[in-house]
Amino acid sequence: MKPKILVIDDEHSVRKLISEILQYAGYEVCQASGGREGIAKALEVLPDLILCDVSMPDLDGFATLAALREQPGTATTPFIFLTGRVDRRDMRQGMASGADDYLTKPFNATELIEAVRARLARQTELQKRSEQRLADLRGNIVHMLPHELRTPLQGILGFAEILLDEHTTMPREQVGEMARHILQSAQRLHRVVENFLVYAQIQVYSRDEQKCADLLAQTTPLTQAMIATMLGGKPAIAARQQDITLWLKEATVHSSGDDLAKIVEELVDNAVKFSTPGTPVQITGWTEGEEYLLTIQDYGRGMSPEQLNAIGAYAQFDRKFYEQQGTGLGLTIARDLLRLHGGKLLLDSRPEEYTKAVLHLRLASPA
Repeated sequence: MKPKILVIDDEHSVRKLISEILQYAGYEVCQASGGREGIAKALEVLPDLILCDVSMPDLDGFATLAALREQPGTATTPFIFLTGRVDRRDMRQGMASGADDYLTKPFNATELIEAVRARLARQTELQKRSEQRLADLRGNIVHMLPHELRTPLQGILGFAEILLDEHTTMPREQVGEMARHILQSAQRLHRVVENFLVYAQIQVYSRDEQKCADLLAQTTPLTQAMIATMLGGKPAIAARQQDITLWLKEATVHSSGDDLAKIVEELVDNAVKFSTPGTPVQITGWTEGEEYLLTIQDYGRGMSPEQLNAIGAYAQFDRKFYEQQGTGLGLTIARDLLRLHGGKLLLDSRPEEYTKAVLHLRLASPA
């Protein structure tokens, strides 16, 4: 199928010349004589690329681009400005508005075709990457989700069935042991469901301007006792208590208490999950300027630069080589919750050496 290009220009002779050049080069071309007509035409035909004049009487190119970027069907369509002006401020304004390129009149056929081909090639590459990421996401979910839901559920059902059938003849210690297995499986299943709900809630909140403003205004005291109490209530973390060192300078930071606890829980859980019992997990916190820096470091499996760049929802690394629990949502939840509160998460890691997570939190009352 031929790529479809929309040419928007109020000068008939210019539109006709550009259209003839592009048609000769093998493209399907449609035209519009102004910004308003161009917007309607773009939403109708959904072109693969748009060429648009900057100076038009009814609606200029900047306003046309802004309107098209607000529409889902044309939000990512490659857009090239055509202009007789070479003012750098105009060019910066166009690029800042989301334009992909500029062609300054007069231009020849070769320049036009090269610009069009380059933008279409770039768009094709971006689409391929997006499709690959989507395929990877589907694959991760297909392989991970059934395991993370079925495994603890089978444990709950299996032990519950044994207790129901044999509880009258089983020793008390065996009853207690099976009850503990049921509880552990239920806790694992609960965490899977909780993380799915938290991740979905983050996506909703991030699109709500009022909710984002409310979250940015929240504050909570960050104390050593609070972190110690929170970590002690998590079985997997409590099992490594002898490996964890905790030193924090107390301060008040911009975050809700629940969100901060969730962020720390996910990062410390990753630290104990991907390091060997007996190796240290260090949690330290101090103020620096207008920020509070909370660092969580382990000396375990580590991650490569490629894995650090690929962190995202439902992404797990080397699962076929390691037995591990979880949905891969932990780092994503921590990162996105920090962003909602105006902070950020930086990761530093070396394979088979260490992983260091540094939380940058806004101080509520910076020194």
